[in-house]
Amino acid sequence: IENHIATLTLNQPETRNSISEFEMIDAIVSACDELNQNPDIRVAILTGAGSAFCSGGNVKDMRDKKGMFSGTNDELADNYRNGIQRIPLALSQVEIPLIAAVNGPAVGAGCDLTCMCDIRIASENAKFSESFIKVGIIPGDGGAWFLPRIIGISRASQMALTGQMIDAQTALQWNLVSEVVAHDALMQRANELAQQIACNPPQVIRATKRLLKLGQTMELSELLNESAKVQAKMHGTQDHIEAVNAFLEKRAPNFKGS
Repeated sequence: IENHIATLTLNQPETRNSISEFEMIDAIVSACDELNQNPDIRVAILTGAGSAFCSGGNVKDMRDKKGMFSGTNDELADNYRNGIQRIPLALSQVEIPLIAAVNGPAVGAGCDLTCMCDIRIASENAKFSESFIKVGIIPGDGGAWFLPRIIGISRASQMALTGQMIDAQTALQWNLVSEVVAHDALMQRANELAQQIACNPPQVIRATKRLLKLGQTMELSELLNESAKVQAKMHGTQDHIEAVNAFLEKRAPNFKGS
């Protein structure tokens, strides 16, 4: 954590940061809890160690019927509910903006993990594949919910039904990512973007993210009503007063989250 920015790193490069192991799932869920409980954190960056962002499910464990891939049909279904499906549920409850800094291949559940973030920027080395079909399974982690909302149903169907890999520039053209940068500049750019967010009033950052998420499922009239209530609360904050005064006085504001 530095300058109100938390950096989370998937750190199992020996498995290309697979996320089907219960230990990795628990760690991600715990990190989400910490992001919400620490008022000093205003934005977070998620990236991967090594050459890959995330390889998704561990295919060797699938072959060996180990871990979450073991048991009867009913047990397997429960393994998904009590395992990897905890990740999208936990990430959906994170109150601060989350930037995916995609440093390399994001495959299967790794691709979906990027979609669970609010903003995605990619290294030129990044690749994306909704590859479940290639190992004879479906997106069991919510990919069928996330991916069409980001790139549209036609391209999401193309990715999910072919399992094709797309490069960073194609991901940019398809609106899967916001930016593509040189590999060595990825974390610098991610931190620049995070700082552009973190310099704003903390309560407004969280409220804006919440409204953007609500707007994906709410009717317009419902969202307008909710926005009115939130806006009234924001007008009563000290940070609003500080923002207005700083704007009029042509100086940098000093926000305290109050």
